[in-house]
Amino acid sequence: MKMTKKIWKYFGLIMIISLVIALFSPTWTQQIKGENSISELEQVKINGSKHEIMIRGNDKDNPVILVVHGGPGTPEIPYVDTYQDLLETNFTVVHYDQRASGKSYHFGEDYSNLSTDLLVEDLLAMTDYISKRLGKEKVILMAHSAGTYIGMQAADLAPEKYEAYIGIGQMSDTIESEMDGLNYVIDQAKQNGNTEDVLYLQGLTEQIRNGEMVTPRNYVMKYGGATRLIENPGDNISVLLSSEYNLLDVIRYNYGMSYTQQKLLKDILENPLPTIVTKLEMPFYFVMGKYDYMTSSRAAKNYFDKIEADQKEFISFDQSAHYPQFEEKEKFYEWMVDTFLK
Repeated sequence: MKMTKKIWKYFGLIMIISLVIALFSPTWTQQIKGENSISELEQVKINGSKHEIMIRGNDKDNPVILVVHGGPGTPEIPYVDTYQDLLETNFTVVHYDQRASGKSYHFGEDYSNLSTDLLVEDLLAMTDYISKRLGKEKVILMAHSAGTYIGMQAADLAPEKYEAYIGIGQMSDTIESEMDGLNYVIDQAKQNGNTEDVLYLQGLTEQIRNGEMVTPRNYVMKYGGATRLIENPGDNISVLLSSEYNLLDVIRYNYGMSYTQQKLLKDILENPLPTIVTKLEMPFYFVMGKYDYMTSSRAAKNYFDKIEADQKEFISFDQSAHYPQFEEKEKFYEWMVDTFLK
């Protein structure tokens, strides 16, 4: 009996120690070899708040891509280096966790003023910091999903800071896009004979049409409107297993995502991008997966056609859904090289 109690005490102690190690273990990004390479994970104060930044590339002199993650509140730092290895050979790629997201969520910090306008201000300040840090007059601005809502506004406000704008999984008229997504998942549910799903989704039609909610993302993912060639990235296990995040960061990731979406989604739904940005004074590109129903490719094309610009291009990836830069990374890399390095 005494021996059993002693074993349980040791077991409990080991569990506590393991938990502390998991919570506070050091984090890093994998090293890139080479004299002029860069592979850094660090925290810097931008626009009054500490932001986590990851910079990776084979040569610091290469053109710089500044990436704006989506969500809202779902950073890509924990998994993106798996997909951007090709890009890193010819570009320096910069990711940052937005204010109140991921490693940039700080318990005790007051986020009551969090808004899309504030995130745009952060992005403009981040651009200045990265341009100075890496010695570039301009950077390529690449935004994904909900990050396009922030990225396009920054491009519109300060075109002099950017060589070009790339919108991947580009947001557009939100109600049009969400209705496309809803109709798609209902159709797929019918084809799969999932009557329960059909009835539930049909019951959401009025709310989605009125801009009160988005098509439930778990159903979009279930029926192939998020990814086709890869697993859905950003799950808790893959985030925890990354070298860039520890257990405390995973907790911050989930807490920040919930808080950020609660604060920002209403604004995004009520003020769609076509009512804000109608012209861009720089080359811009929409890169869309054919099967994207997180942000409808059809709705994005309708928006693309209405935007004034001297140079613009709509690129469709026929095998992908919401992550063409990951799902068809070789094709995306070739397009980037052809577009910016030749």
